[in-house]
Amino acid sequence: MATTFNLAAIDLGASGGRVMLARFDDDRLMLEEAHRFPNGPVRLFDGLHWDVLRLFGEIKTGLCKAGQTAPLAGLGIDTWGVDFGLLDRDDQLIGNPFHYRDSRTDGVMEQVFALVPRDEVFEHTGIQLMQINSLFQLFAMRQSAALEAARTFLMMPDLLNFWLTGRKTNEYSDATTTQFYNPRAQGYDLGLLAKLGLSTNIYPEIVQPGTQLGPLLPAFSEETGLTKTPVIAPACHDTGCAVAAVPTDNPRAAYISSGTWSLVGVEAVEPVITSQSLAYNFTNEGGVKGTIRLLKNVAGLWLVQECRRIWASQGADYDWEKMTALAGSAQPFGSLVDPDHPDFLNPADMPAAVQAFCSRTGQPVPESHAKILRCIFESLAIKYRWVIECLEEMLGYRLEVIHIIGGGSQNGLLCQLTADVTKRPAVAGPVEATAIGNALVQAISLGHIGSLADGRQLVARSFPLKTYEPHPDDGWEDAFARFRKIAEC
Repeated sequence: MATTFNLAAIDLGASGGRVMLARFDDDRLMLEEAHRFPNGPVRLFDGLHWDVLRLFGEIKTGLCKAGQTAPLAGLGIDTWGVDFGLLDRDDQLIGNPFHYRDSRTDGVMEQVFALVPRDEVFEHTGIQLMQINSLFQLFAMRQSAALEAARTFLMMPDLLNFWLTGRKTNEYSDATTTQFYNPRAQGYDLGLLAKLGLSTNIYPEIVQPGTQLGPLLPAFSEETGLTKTPVIAPACHDTGCAVAAVPTDNPRAAYISSGTWSLVGVEAVEPVITSQSLAYNFTNEGGVKGTIRLLKNVAGLWLVQECRRIWASQGADYDWEKMTALAGSAQPFGSLVDPDHPDFLNPADMPAAVQAFCSRTGQPVPESHAKILRCIFESLAIKYRWVIECLEEMLGYRLEVIHIIGGGSQNGLLCQLTADVTKRPAVAGPVEATAIGNALVQAISLGHIGSLADGRQLVARSFPLKTYEPHPDDGWEDAFARFRKIAEC
């Protein structure tokens, strides 16, 4: 590894973005925040959208700040998956990209399955069937003027990379979240798209993680002061970056990338597309260096974030430490919810949605903020156990340890609950896994790190990890059985 160099890792999440300065110095990696900014949907007359121009402006601001702090050997962008922008024949953006929680995809899955059966869609793609996926978003737009005028389809990070470099590509890890990438054919499934009456000629070249897309366009080089800095496609899907930073070489380790969403899975060498993975609705997303992220999307701390938002509007503005303390003070093993029930996708009032679900399923209604939070945290931990047991059934062996990465790894209560209900150690950290993985892939691309395994060892040396050992508690088995009934798992 080169002695000292610096990279900019640009990480955009559903609730916020940041430009992180990654400093590689001898055998350590250090992160420094150059710029942080909020993100979220903007409601217009036609639905929920992303304010992508503001995000691009924030990225340029962050690059200016990072470049003033240290010379940059490279920069890379990762974002959430499934969402996209469309360009017309003049390479102009057609409208504002829609937000994946927009209601225009309500009921669309059933319309798609009327044309192409559910099992056939899964057989061709191996992706968890969710109404937010790009395939269903495109189908909802099939008669729109926007899709008629489209000449180029770019996922969100690809759109930002195009604006920075002028190069139109789709990065592999993000492309696999569309529900029309075929992992066996290793390309977009144009036959599936044609059966659904969707465009088949608007998709650019798919490039692998670590591809150097080129230098910044002259206008942005001048604006940011970064004259020869290459733009590198890391794993442009944020979970792909996060998993690249899991600090282990244990092939029997599971991971939970914990944030707004919880991505619970394992790193596999090939996709698992079977009747069993279809029944359990798992996904096979592309990873770094030819790996497959066999996982399930669980609606993670989104439920807590939305409770916090509602309570703040009512005068109770809790920070995360206070919410965790409230949940810890509540009696355990109360009511439970299925975090992935459609009721929790985008309700106007999340606490009310939790209470309504409990009432409808014949459980005591949690009245206090503490009880609602305890309900959510325990439900998340139990859902993690269900996913991990499904993984073990599909893989045919026991998963020995769980690595919890991302912002949720800071929540000691949720980490301990996860260890307790799964009856295996949970190793928490690193917190900034997505930015770290982004920087690792860039460093490998530039030849500063020899392999992904070397990068993971670097992560283990550089960042604190905390292990939560499981506590014996007979109440978990009863809670798990009750959860399976109310969630119909």
